[in-house]
Order: sequence, then structure tokens, then C-alpha cells
Amino acid sequence: MAGKPIIDQDECISCGACVDSCPDVFRLNDDNIAEVFNAAGASEEEIQDAIDSCPVSCISLEEE
Repeated sequence: MAGKPIIDQDECISCGACVDSCPDVFRLNDDNIAEVFNAAGASEEEIQDAIDSCPVSCISLEEE
């Protein structure tokens, strides 16, 4: 994988698009903010689709 997905939780609007797109990687926490709980839970392509689906572009890949 080119990097680990990270979420800028200050920018997250809790839309759930990343969770819908990649539920084995992303979830909404107790504050209803998206978080990465399993960075290896999907292929790089699936994670990129989740990144692309975020309406506020708060998900990125951190270099490993």
C-alpha cells in the first residue's frame, strides 16, 4: 500500500461516505466522526474510492 489512510477529524462532517464505501477500514466513532480502525481492511483501490467519495476531502494517505 502506498500509505496509511488518515482522517482530519476536525474537518469531518459525519456524512458516512467513507464508511459506506469501505466499512472494513472506516467507522464512525462515539462522537459520530469518521475514524480509521483497520488500515489493512481493504485494497488500495477501495481505500482510494473512499477518499474520492469524501465531500470535504478530509481523508488522505500518510506515507509509511
